[in-house]
Amino acid sequence: MSLTRISVALALVLGSSFSLAADPDQAIRQSLTSLDASLPIEAIAESPMPGIYQVQLKGGRQLYTSADGQFLMQGYLFQVKDGKAVNLTEIEESRAVAKQINAIPAKEMVVFAPKAPKTHITVFTDTDCGYCQKLHSEVPELNRLGVEVRYVAFPRQGLSSPAAQELVNVWCAKDQQEAMNRAKTRQSVAEAQCDNPVAKQYELGQMIGVNGTPAIVLANGKMIPGYQPAPQLAKIALESNGAVD
Repeated sequence: MSLTRISVALALVLGSSFSLAADPDQAIRQSLTSLDASLPIEAIAESPMPGIYQVQLKGGRQLYTSADGQFLMQGYLFQVKDGKAVNLTEIEESRAVAKQINAIPAKEMVVFAPKAPKTHITVFTDTDCGYCQKLHSEVPELNRLGVEVRYVAFPRQGLSSPAAQELVNVWCAKDQQEAMNRAKTRQSVAEAQCDNPVAKQYELGQMIGVNGTPAIVLANGKMIPGYQPAPQLAKIALESNGAVD
């Protein structure tokens, strides 16, 4: 091989390497999609840790990778600040969840609101869930304490379950609040059909990591799995009040 051809080949190799190094986004996407072509990548950016990139997946989950995409980590990234360990992963995931949850149109939720709400919670709910029913019985107290309760649907047994149809009945009722009250006290709700968001909300819940009900999302995107008594829940909700730590 002539010196000229060697020089050309070397230039091509170096050019390719430089391009890869200069475009971590492309290198990371290629590496991750080679593992799973359906991986729902939403954004790639430099993380606060030098040399490490953070990959945000649809639903808010975070992955961490090297600039060339050859090294991959899943877990929490902490920053030691003022003598405390700050969970950067949790902050980013909460921001992403908040953005998606707070974008749900009010007309697609069943809302119980006080006259002057101080904050809100979004509750993934099922009608035949005992702790969902207990939480619902405390909605008037939450409202009294300034917390607006926004319900979204999450049929735990899937979209073909009887509970899923009951949720559809609630969302399609002329008086959604009354229908929710009846469902949560084990009273019958008239069957109804309409263009409803039950399937879409169920999919959203799965995407952000809901695996049981009630799953309570604060205004800042932090998730509280399971029932909390009204005074305790209101305190947590008011303290968060839309601000991520």
